[in-house]
Amino acid sequence: MPTPTLGRIVLYRLSDQDASDINRRRKDAQDANPGAERTGVIVHHGNPAAEGQVCPAQVVRIFEPSDAVNLQVALDGNDHYWATSRTQGTDPGHWAWPEVK
Repeated sequence: MPTPTLGRIVLYRLSDQDASDINRRRKDAQDANPGAERTGVIVHHGNPAAEGQVCPAQVVRIFEPSDAVNLQVALDGNDHYWATSRTQGTDPGHWAWPEVK
């Protein structure tokens, strides 16, 4: 298995807590309605997140000698999710290498 390096793209599987945090943040942004005043404010907006959803993520920090990394997860919307101290695996809350076809 390759070693994660800065900037690499991996696949991250959202956990239930991740999805809850993302959906709450997006709901709070919509409820605040900052766009009503046309200030140019960009709010968190996108399709609902769900546990098990797989998203591309960029490695932004590596914790050595452990295999934990911090990720910027690209969501189905205009925002990202910062997933901290995540390890490789197949369960929700973990990242994996993309399949090579």
